Amino acid sequence: MTTYTATLDDRQTQLLRDSVHGEVVTPHDPGYDEARKVYNAMHDKRPAAVVRAVDAGDAIATVGFARERDLLLAVRGGGHAVAGYGTCDGGVVLDLGRMRGIRVDPEARTARAEGGCTWAGLNHAAHAFGLATTGGVVSSTGIGGLTTGGGMGYLARRCGLACDNLISADVVTADGSLVTCSAERDADLLWAVRGGGGNFGVLTSLEYRLHPVDFVLGGPTFYPLDPAVMRRYRELIATSGEELGALLVVALGPPLPFLPERWHGRPLCGVITCWTGPEEQDDEVRARLAALGPVIGQHLGRMPYPVINTLFDELLPAGLFHYWKGTFSHGLPDGAIEAYAAYGAGTPSIESATVVFPIDGAVHRVGPEETAFAYRDADFSTALSPTLATRAGCEANIGWVRAFEAALAPHSAGGAYVNFMDGDDQHRVRANYRQNHARLTELKRRWDPGNLFRLNHNIAP
Repeated sequence: MTTYTATLDDRQTQLLRDSVHGEVVTPHDPGYDEARKVYNAMHDKRPAAVVRAVDAGDAIATVGFARERDLLLAVRGGGHAVAGYGTCDGGVVLDLGRMRGIRVDPEARTARAEGGCTWAGLNHAAHAFGLATTGGVVSSTGIGGLTTGGGMGYLARRCGLACDNLISADVVTADGSLVTCSAERDADLLWAVRGGGGNFGVLTSLEYRLHPVDFVLGGPTFYPLDPAVMRRYRELIATSGEELGALLVVALGPPLPFLPERWHGRPLCGVITCWTGPEEQDDEVRARLAALGPVIGQHLGRMPYPVINTLFDELLPAGLFHYWKGTFSHGLPDGAIEAYAAYGAGTPSIESATVVFPIDGAVHRVGPEETAFAYRDADFSTALSPTLATRAGCEANIGWVRAFEAALAPHSAGGAYVNFMDGDDQHRVRANYRQNHARLTELKRRWDPGNLFRLNHNIAP
């Protein structure tokens, strides 16, 4: 394995600076330590340069600079990639974080957003017109990384995945071209970026289909950690319309005022509700949540859709230490529920959680080969994460989450959502893409034969 420890000399640094309008930050510059940070503090890398791009031209120049010098290239949108792919040692980081322009067309119900946008920005811009699209559960997450991995969220059952709502994208490819891909033009590239991760280029802008979603009934309801509650949750999803987005969470009780103090720090399970149906049916939703089990705390009310996307923000700021695993499952088998209860009892911190995303409904109406995202027959996607305030604390719990994943394996569909995969999951890439892996490999050979874009869950050419 090659170890990259490259540095840029003064001439190369100046050449890079002359090539871009944005800022170039090197190890000799003030602010370097801030510029190299990513969301997951487990990844403390030292790139040779961070390019803070301001437009597509900067992205083209940076891609060319890295390619011509055989430098590692990390592409950073929101910087949330749990595997740390938004940074690198000795290479160049292309940071899109200053590219945050958004234009909403309320008549066409579309939005075009630059590659550095977060879901907070896109949700805010679309909400002004009573519109939204599927995207994440933490508002500081970048739109590009989440979408190219597939893109789960509260609206998936009603609106499909984020990638299902991607209409077109401007992509800087490995040869430095700017390609606008859509159903009418370079459709193969659009197919690939709709779930194929960052393997095919830099998405400098993304165009989304929007849906009429304005105010929602949203918030958490907490119950004792009991398999019976989770089995009733399974029935709730199976018997509810697609307007009900509801994530199952297994965690420790957060120190919130609506949760009795005796439950703070104790294992419990919860349902994070996002009901987009008519307000006159809110009481029916409340009643169905109450029927899941003894309610020990609830904070449920009408809110603008963008607010539901911020409920985890305070709990999960940048700078914590994360290690993730994930699974897909057909249904929610009793064996998986028993594992949630058994391992959930050992959840190591308030910030750690097991989160189960329902991905039926509209997600199932897209064929398994219509996008690169392959698991259209899965009903649920589970994220497992020990998240701690220190590196030592996170590392001490890696064994817990690996054992948890192994306990779920007999009840899983084989692969997992790429955005829930950590850096030691490269061996699972073929399983994660299933029947689409061969086509993705062919497209990788076409668009990136030199594998410039390899800091990702890599599809090797």
